[in-house]
Amino acid sequence: MDSSRRNRALSSVSTLLLCLILFLSEPLNAKSSPVFACDVDKDISFSGFRFCNTELDVQSRVSDLVGRLTLEEKIGFLVSRAKGVSRLGIPDYNWWSEALHGVSNVGPGSYFSGQVPGATSFPQVILTAASFNVSLFQAIGKAVSTEARAMYNVGQAGLTFWSPNVNIFRDPRWGRGQETPGEDPMLTSKYAVAYVKGLQEADGEDPNRLKVAACCKHYTAYDVDNWKNVNRLTFNAVVNQQDMDDTFQPPFKSCVTEGNVASVMCSYNQVNGKPTCADPDLLSGVIRGQWKLNGYIVSDCDSVEVMYLKQHYTKTPEEAVAKSMLAGLDLNCDHFTGNHAMEAVKAGLVNEGDIDKAISNNFATLMRLGFFDGDPKKQPYGHLGPKDVCTVENQELAREAARQGIVLLKNSPGSLPLSPSAIKTLAVIGPNANVTTTMIGNYNGIPCNYTKPLQGLAQTVSSTYQPGCSDVACKEADLDSAATLAASADAVVLIMGANQSIEEENHDRVDLNLPGKQQELVTQVAKAAKGPVVLVIMSGGGFDITFAKNNDKITSIMWVGYPGEAGGLAIADVIFGRHNPSGNLPMTWYPQSYVEKVPMSNMNMRPDESNGYPGRTYRFYAGETVYTFGDGISYTQFHHKLIKSPNLVSLRLDDNHRCRSSECQSLDAIGSHCEGGSDFEIQLKVANAGDREGSHTVFLFTTPPAIHRSPIKHLLGFEKIRLVKNEETVVRFKVNVCKDLSVVDETGKRKIGLGEHVLHVGNLKHSLNIRV
Repeated sequence: MDSSRRNRALSSVSTLLLCLILFLSEPLNAKSSPVFACDVDKDISFSGFRFCNTELDVQSRVSDLVGRLTLEEKIGFLVSRAKGVSRLGIPDYNWWSEALHGVSNVGPGSYFSGQVPGATSFPQVILTAASFNVSLFQAIGKAVSTEARAMYNVGQAGLTFWSPNVNIFRDPRWGRGQETPGEDPMLTSKYAVAYVKGLQEADGEDPNRLKVAACCKHYTAYDVDNWKNVNRLTFNAVVNQQDMDDTFQPPFKSCVTEGNVASVMCSYNQVNGKPTCADPDLLSGVIRGQWKLNGYIVSDCDSVEVMYLKQHYTKTPEEAVAKSMLAGLDLNCDHFTGNHAMEAVKAGLVNEGDIDKAISNNFATLMRLGFFDGDPKKQPYGHLGPKDVCTVENQELAREAARQGIVLLKNSPGSLPLSPSAIKTLAVIGPNANVTTTMIGNYNGIPCNYTKPLQGLAQTVSSTYQPGCSDVACKEADLDSAATLAASADAVVLIMGANQSIEEENHDRVDLNLPGKQQELVTQVAKAAKGPVVLVIMSGGGFDITFAKNNDKITSIMWVGYPGEAGGLAIADVIFGRHNPSGNLPMTWYPQSYVEKVPMSNMNMRPDESNGYPGRTYRFYAGETVYTFGDGISYTQFHHKLIKSPNLVSLRLDDNHRCRSSECQSLDAIGSHCEGGSDFEIQLKVANAGDREGSHTVFLFTTPPAIHRSPIKHLLGFEKIRLVKNEETVVRFKVNVCKDLSVVDETGKRKIGLGEHVLHVGNLKHSLNIRV
């Protein structure tokens, strides 16, 4: 073979290899345009379909579309990988995308590649919640939805995002507690509404239009994944009506009634013997009936299959499909319903009308998203693209969110903030000191970039690093090297805690101790150190760090959650005083002795003296804590003064009300006595009495009369303020007696306790009497 033929052959081989490489990479990079229906530019005949007519209302368009489909085609729209109908110009659509704290590639509906290699990774939800800043919650949602739309426009994301997680962080061992806004129903509700609005609210005047569709999950009483022999797929959560309506349901109710969320996801578990995805009372009765959901109900992935295969709730797959659909389920994540719906129809278990009802809710959501409005590039948000992902503004928001959430739990005089000019050498020690992916928790995407804790600290002062432990669960610790480094440095920062090997989906903790040899490492380093020792805990849940709290050599303790892509910058900002910490714990930190008494599987919130059960969360648990809900220290001091609050509220009863003739401990929180005249305002003067500017969350708690097994105290409201030194302001709380000062009784009804209510703000207490 001559050289020219040989070169041509090599060229052909190279071309073939290049084509092969391009072919193999096609799935990752092929889509450069969004998936949408009614593409009249491609086929003008589609313009004749009423469901493509944007002048018509959503219901008319949905009815037209459903009427054009065959039964087989309809069944294709009951599952998350919806099968398109080419003759009607409807493409395949994958419903499953995630955006818990940034656009994620966990769900197959979204992915990262050349055009958009990453998205802004905000702090894990538990840390953002610690900011107690509602406007921040919404701002993050808005930034995430903009990046989601930008990715959709280049075919790298869907429009339906199964976020947020609004379950109550009931037990500190729960691996998914990191995904939630914490243990308090009010905080969780406020987070849920704000984040949903940030994701969903579209620019313009049409309130029915969606920017992207959010989904509140996992409905309901879901907070055990895999603890000892208890697994979420088969767990039956036994929940009394009082706890259901007082603790577990409020965030979901707020999502639907205040946030107008487009979707609710039912959970794997059973509640009182019924799978949530097959319970008509929970789905059709409550979500769609009482709360008036404007959207669709989706199962957690494989939930319908689980109730047949794992829970043995039905004898056949067709029965599982029928029970879930008749209960109110519209969309099955995964394929099970699609595989068995036709047989369910043939067996008479469901009819075509039931399927029409389900897919109508699904189509209506896509209509509200503009999926059937033709080319998205000609629609609102069509201008968004890769340039709108990982913007400087969004990355700065991620840093600011982490700063606002970081909680300072201990700070000895003269410790933090460290002075960059006084600290010449900093020892940075610990298994989480030089991490990347640990900082973003779970349900994450690919971040724009990372700044590790070590990097953030080293940008300010000269830093030397020693891991001390090879990983968080280290069986051995290099105590000598760590202690030697600590002894030679002006100050020490120990960055310890957990990662996804300790706590994550399908993996709950069994204890509250620091993993591996971490406690020994912390103790030995503190003993050897000559200067301040700062203990940083990176985790989703709390730990029993009583040993560190009581160790005078450990001068400061900070909890930083999983702080997101800018975690290293935020940690350094707080340690060196560029940011005054203002975060507060959104969950109680218990001692190890607590979990030794309390099985995760016991769903009761309230204590039971008969068996020594201590109750859960700050609302019902009165025992020893390491730190409690709302704890958090600033570098300045804030003082509170009550300037306006009634001492007495009188409720006017109808002439024939039973409590006029007999003594009552409580009143129903509905009725004429709740109509006008039951509102009042509390005014507080808050002053920054320290020497630096700072933000502060003003918490208003109440302790109601001891009736109906009411909470020890519960949160009425909170307000985040920012004051320069010596500045003061007035914070106002509007209180509605029937809504805010009522409690849930044993039957699930709201009652107003008559008698003394004690209001708490910081160290202030004020008695308020309610009488008739």
